[in-house]
Amino acid sequence: MLLLKCNPTIHSFDKFGEFAEEFNVGDGDLVLTLSFLYDSVFKPLNLKCKYIFQDKYGLGEPTDEMVKGIFEETEKFNYKRVIAVGGGTVIDIAKLMTHSGVSKDIDLYDLFTKKIHFHKNKELIIVPTTCGTGSEVTNISIVGFIKKNTKFGLAIDELYADHAVLITEFLRTLPFNPFITSSIDALIHSMESYLAPKSNAYTELYSLKAMKLILKGYLDIAQKGKEYRKQIMNRFAIASNYAGIAFSNTGVGAVHAISYPLSGKYHVAHGEANYQFLTQILRTYYKMNSKGKIKELNTRLSSILNVRDDAETIYEKIDELLGSFLPKKKLSEYGMQKDEINKFSELVIETQQRLLKNNYVPFDKKVINSVYENLF
Repeated sequence: MLLLKCNPTIHSFDKFGEFAEEFNVGDGDLVLTLSFLYDSVFKPLNLKCKYIFQDKYGLGEPTDEMVKGIFEETEKFNYKRVIAVGGGTVIDIAKLMTHSGVSKDIDLYDLFTKKIHFHKNKELIIVPTTCGTGSEVTNISIVGFIKKNTKFGLAIDELYADHAVLITEFLRTLPFNPFITSSIDALIHSMESYLAPKSNAYTELYSLKAMKLILKGYLDIAQKGKEYRKQIMNRFAIASNYAGIAFSNTGVGAVHAISYPLSGKYHVAHGEANYQFLTQILRTYYKMNSKGKIKELNTRLSSILNVRDDAETIYEKIDELLGSFLPKKKLSEYGMQKDEINKFSELVIETQQRLLKNNYVPFDKKVINSVYENLF
């Protein structure tokens, strides 16, 4: 039984310039990034690499149309290394750019359903600028398919980066909203990893440490103010990386699976969408089996949060703490319609079996419906 795997070599620098010098960034490198990062970080360094700006092709989560546009632009360049500098959207797309058959004509749906085999022929370096996806150490790429109103995930070893690079400079300038939505996503990665059937003594080391770093950080920020986050950003960078290592080995479950139709159709930020479902799914898990791994998780959480070891008390504290930074909404406030409850449940069953098999307890359509109904 495989217990732990971490493919990328992990590096850390305080400044981007230090990384660029050590990695000799220049000719033969294609950088996927955002235009504002080019102006503030790359342009002053006068690097000889080529650039594609993700925001030229759309904002928000990665979509099949966005990927197609970027693939078309890659046809202009000869490159040996892909360097991704950005958040989850940049990273997920950059992973696909290492495929030997990258072309505007590639059928992404066939690629994501593994009807086309992925052939990696380029080195990949990932530099995350948020503190949530953990994608720098995972073998997963997530893309929204617009006409299908949902997201699909491709999880294959060819998507692992060769190098994951943490640079504190980027995180200190991260605005509060992307900070909180991305770090909540990392928190959920750690919780879902802990509860996953493949969780083991090695992955638990990473998931528990990530939970502690993030929740203690939130408690400090709640006490000292939002600007205090800039003094402890390195905690969140490490926590996100730890959570990524944990869930790359165990997978995530129902929180991610059930959130995908909401974020896919109504373009809700990934971390925010996941947060809407977190405690409702924990409550559902506890109701269905209170004696198993979730009991251990609750004990850990009660210690970190300094509250009574009682499931409802713990979940209320999580909602209180996270809600002070990112208020919860009813699903209807995002535009979701009542008749979509059944449609979304069917879509989850049809398209998210990769995630549902990682649930703490099995969810059928009736259970998924109840989650949507309780939050509608």
